[in-house]
Amino acid sequence: MIGFIRLVIMLFVALTVVYVSLSFYSRAVRKSKLRQKWHDGKQLVDRDTFVQRGLERYDSSIRRKLIWGVYVVPLVVIGVIIYLTNFT
Repeated sequence: MIGFIRLVIMLFVALTVVYVSLSFYSRAVRKSKLRQKWHDGKQLVDRDTFVQRGLERYDSSIRRKLIWGVYVVPLVVIGVIIYLTNFT
């Protein structure tokens, strides 16, 4: 049982590192695209305001929420493997 708890803790730490890395990367890509969009389009507001508003919309978008799949997918797969191994 101790081995299983150790595995779960290590899995959680690894998934957290992947989640944080993916989250920072996704936000940086979005920020870069917003800066490019501001540069290519009409400059009705300053760049920082445009980027800040775009990132606020990004924070509430479905794409941002899909990153939580980093936690969900591996845990579901492990759960299914454990179930199939023990109960079928």
